[in-house]
Amino acid sequence: MIRSKLLIYVWLVPFFLLISGFLVAPLVNMIVESFRSTDGAFGFEQFMLIFNDLFYLQSINNSLKISFISASVAIIIAAISGYSITKLAGRGNKYMVMITNMTSYFEGIPLSFSFIILLGNNGLFTLLFSQLGLDVLGTFNLYSWIGLIIVYVYFQVPFAIMLLLPTYQGLNSEWRYASNLLGGSSLHYWLRIGLPVLIPGIFGTYTILLANSLGAYATAYALVGSTYNLIPLQIGSLIAGDVFLNPNLASAFGVILAAIMLSALWLNEQIMRKVRRDLK
Repeated sequence: MIRSKLLIYVWLVPFFLLISGFLVAPLVNMIVESFRSTDGAFGFEQFMLIFNDLFYLQSINNSLKISFISASVAIIIAAISGYSITKLAGRGNKYMVMITNMTSYFEGIPLSFSFIILLGNNGLFTLLFSQLGLDVLGTFNLYSWIGLIIVYVYFQVPFAIMLLLPTYQGLNSEWRYASNLLGGSSLHYWLRIGLPVLIPGIFGTYTILLANSLGAYATAYALVGSTYNLIPLQIGSLIAGDVFLNPNLASAFGVILAAIMLSALWLNEQIMRKVRRDLK
């Protein structure tokens, strides 16, 4: 028995080495370097620079703004779409889940280029509507805040649907029948049974969407480059920029980004505890 347990731990050694080398070590190095000043001493110089510079504060504000907007829109669309998919029968459900699963991986540079080809200044639909004399996209600018939010929502929706599908599958159809037999209306069913079951999953998915959009780099960089001031773009320019390199400042931004994500997870857990307590 002891020998079999030791053998299991031996087989887990490569896994622990992989996690340590590609997750733990970079994380520890990022935290350490974020407290290192330009002269090599340890302190809060990098964090003071970020919180005393309006340009860097703007990147934090912009990232939070686009994350909350895109995640809020995406979770509403995904909640409705996910429930609709579960109501499809037979092959329809299977095909929709397959398509959603495939599109959930379509993000980053390929997604941005696809939008540029279709909705850019010389995009397919832009030129098509222009030739037809339709002013549908006349005032639309893909390389603006609206365009960036649309692209973010596009890659967030299928990802959210895939996360919500197991939650919807937890709804037992017999609960609705029981509610109807007891005289409950459809609204009463959702308020008393459906939503209490779905809310934890929806809030958890919303938190993941916030973290996902906060850390999105390739999509924003390929679409707007350095035109808009976002945390991931700031980190990229500080590490691999052509003008101003400051890896320590980039590490401080990374720590702030991680702190924001952890705060969102903590807030989600507190809300879930209150919801569960109120439902008892």
